[in-house]
Amino acid sequence: AGSTGVGKNVGALAASGGHLKYTGLELGGDGPFVVLADADVDQAVRAAVMGKFLHQGQICMTTGRHIVHEDIYEQYVDALAEKAAHLPVGDPAGGNVALGPIIDENQLKKIDGIVQDAVAAGARLAAGGTSDALFYRPTVLADVNKDNPAWRQEIFGPVAPVMKFSTVDEAVELANDSEYGLSLSILGDVGMAMEIADRVE
Repeated sequence: AGSTGVGKNVGALAASGGHLKYTGLELGGDGPFVVLADADVDQAVRAAVMGKFLHQGQICMTTGRHIVHEDIYEQYVDALAEKAAHLPVGDPAGGNVALGPIIDENQLKKIDGIVQDAVAAGARLAAGGTSDALFYRPTVLADVNKDNPAWRQEIFGPVAPVMKFSTVDEAVELANDSEYGLSLSILGDVGMAMEIADRVE
C-alpha cells in the first residue's frame, strides 16, 4: 500500500466503469537530504535522526537518501551512526523508546532484505542492521553508490543510506536521480540551498 503501483491501480479503478471519481493520490517518497559543506554537522545529524527514524522511517516524507558533501562526509556518518546506535528501540507502551515496531513481518523482511542486499553490493554497515521480533535497529549504510538497492528503492523503514558528493552539480544530479518526489531537505548556506532547490525536480 502507498506505492506508485498501487496508486496507479487505485486511480485507474476510480476512473473506470463510468465512475470518474476524483482522486488525490499521495504515494511513495524517498526525499533527498542534502548536507552542504558548511552545515553544522551536529544540527544536521539531529535533523536526520528526526527525519529518518520518526515512526521507524515508515512515513512517505522521510529523509530517505542522505547526500553529504565530501568535506564533512566521514564526520556526518560517524555522528549519525553514533546517534542511531544509542536510540532506544522497543514497545512504546512499555517505556520511553524512540522507535517502536515495524508494521508487520512482511515489511520487516523487506527492510532487512534491502539492507542485506545493500551490504552485499558494497555498502558499509555503520550502525544497525539487526532486529528483535518486529523491532528493527536504526540503520546507517555508508559508501553506497547510485546502483545500490538501498539508494534505488523506497525502504519504508529506519535505514539511512549515505552518499558523498563533491560539487553542486553532483548534488543536484543525485537528488534528481530517483523516481520519487514529494520532499527535499537542504542544510547549509541558504544561497546555495536555494540554487539547488531551484534545480531539483
